[in-house]
Amino acid sequence: MNEARTHGNLRGSEEPPDLSLVLGGPLIQLLVRSRLATPALELIGSVLATLWLAGCAAPVGTDRVTTRQAYAQVEANALSTGKPSAETAAILHRYNLDLLATRQPDEAVRQLHGKALETDERNLLFALAELSYVAGDQIRRSVKPWDPRDPRDYYLGSAVYAWLYLFGDSKDPKPDPFDRRYRMACDFYNYSLGLGLVSDRRSTNVLVRLESGHRRLPVGGIDLQLDSTRSTSRLEEFDQILLADGYRVRGLSVRNRAAGIGTPLICVRPINPEFRIRPCLPATVLLHAPASLAELDSGRRPCSLELYLGSDASTTAIGGRQVPLETDLTAFRAYTMSQSTVWKLGSLQFLAPAERIPSQLIFNQPYEPSLIPVVFVHGTFSSPVTWAEMANSLISDPVLRKRYQIWSFVYGSGNPLVRSIGEFREALSARVHELDPAGTNAALRQMVIIGHSQGGLLTKATAVDSGDRIWRLMSTNRIEDLKVTDADSAKLRRMLFLEPLPFVKRVVFIATPHRGSYLSSSFARRLAQRLVSLPSAMVSRRKELLLLAQGSAAGTFFRGRMPTSLDGMSPKNPGLRAMAEIPVVPSVKAHSIIPVLGKGDHRQGRDGVVAYQSAHVDYVESEYIVSSEHSCLDQTPTTEEVRRILHKHLEVLK
Repeated sequence: MNEARTHGNLRGSEEPPDLSLVLGGPLIQLLVRSRLATPALELIGSVLATLWLAGCAAPVGTDRVTTRQAYAQVEANALSTGKPSAETAAILHRYNLDLLATRQPDEAVRQLHGKALETDERNLLFALAELSYVAGDQIRRSVKPWDPRDPRDYYLGSAVYAWLYLFGDSKDPKPDPFDRRYRMACDFYNYSLGLGLVSDRRSTNVLVRLESGHRRLPVGGIDLQLDSTRSTSRLEEFDQILLADGYRVRGLSVRNRAAGIGTPLICVRPINPEFRIRPCLPATVLLHAPASLAELDSGRRPCSLELYLGSDASTTAIGGRQVPLETDLTAFRAYTMSQSTVWKLGSLQFLAPAERIPSQLIFNQPYEPSLIPVVFVHGTFSSPVTWAEMANSLISDPVLRKRYQIWSFVYGSGNPLVRSIGEFREALSARVHELDPAGTNAALRQMVIIGHSQGGLLTKATAVDSGDRIWRLMSTNRIEDLKVTDADSAKLRRMLFLEPLPFVKRVVFIATPHRGSYLSSSFARRLAQRLVSLPSAMVSRRKELLLLAQGSAAGTFFRGRMPTSLDGMSPKNPGLRAMAEIPVVPSVKAHSIIPVLGKGDHRQGRDGVVAYQSAHVDYVESEYIVSSEHSCLDQTPTTEEVRRILHKHLEVLK
């Protein structure tokens, strides 16, 4: 009896539920099934069960993440993750194509294409664009050499479907630009079109082939008709056309991309025999797809393939409205600068000026009559590549991009300063006359010139009226009394009797040694005499030139030696000191950007090459101090001050 009661006290007349069946865990099972269990132990078991359940994550819920992680989930699509976006996944789920899209995305495209024809829903076109891209990627990565499928067909199909979603006819209205799928569709079009036009079926290179002919799509096909009338250049002018999105840019602070429709390209010209580099231009290719999915499905449809060079147009007409073209404004520049010869140009032009590359103006883009030229002039031991960061940053400004074009002047920076000045002025005058012989182009006659270091001295020489002040320092004779040919006399006048060039309206001096560089010491100048190989034409007339300067202030300074550019920038050079006191003419606005190292009074500072007192002149409209060394062109404050000046120039023109 007692035993039964005791047993009943332990078990009770009604057995409690077996928690081990509910909770599972071995520890709880041990506590519940143990004959040593007590109410206290059962309580402990219940607490442990509660804690165990609390540790289990719910199958649906939220996790605290960063904004970047949340953004990545919301914006995820086939371009960023290789998997369809949530919007496309919803369409696939609706038609029970989820599993098929994972295993055979190409077959899923064909089935979804049929559904889109039946329903005429615009949303299905977006899903088709993304799923075609996924199929192209899967086929491209296939290692089966016998696979007859061509990924380019699916990439091209993605572009066509994206076009139909964005611009095609449907029972649904065209997408709202605020719809996330709108921007995604533009990206699928831009990237897929490029991949669909590459020359290799496995897309292992970035060489683009632009040609007419029939092309297959995931369902059906189209006939491409290349339209080259949109471009000012012919395809024959280029050795290669490359996919800009096949390259990652390095060395420049920003990659400028004008957002719109179309695939950005890099057009590579044949090698330049003088510079030994391949000049490049930005371009955009555009495919006009059929007007509707039904029209596409009716059979082969002619579709125009159009090429636009960067300067040809910024918009194109689609459906009765102007749509911006997508253009990569940095990749072509970086590709050009990746050629090693570009970086050797500065030293070659200093040590062997004119024997390597003649002084000349270089257009950074095809000439556009409606744009104002901004001319960059590099300094000593340098070349146009030093302006790359600034030029790349300035073109990111849409206002400046629409109003200005960038030119560069390359010259032998080891030549005598007076020679470089003459060559620069002649090059500018000749090019302006060539482009506008009638003198009617207003934009061409609002030129802005920006010079760094020695280039600033060349820049100033375009905007002064020197009279005979420089001549009197160079010779004790009147120019009329010289026994020289009329051609030589005219040349001397052009070089030493400076008059302002009428088409120059604004100049900017950056780290310019108006009163010389303190590094142009006697030792440095003697060393340059030994290292610099001056042009043979100048050396051959050495006696004539020195005889001309005999007895003058310049002759005393040169001491019977042929001068180099370092002589021209010596603080002791009488000609340089005279030029420093000649202001720019009133019709030209001038600005100074002066780098200074260290802290304290900038008026007592220097940049490692030029002292503030040398770079400062009183006749400028503005003076801006940059905390930097002499090579300040890649510094943001320098670029922003140039940007301000260029905007101010436009305001004056209004």
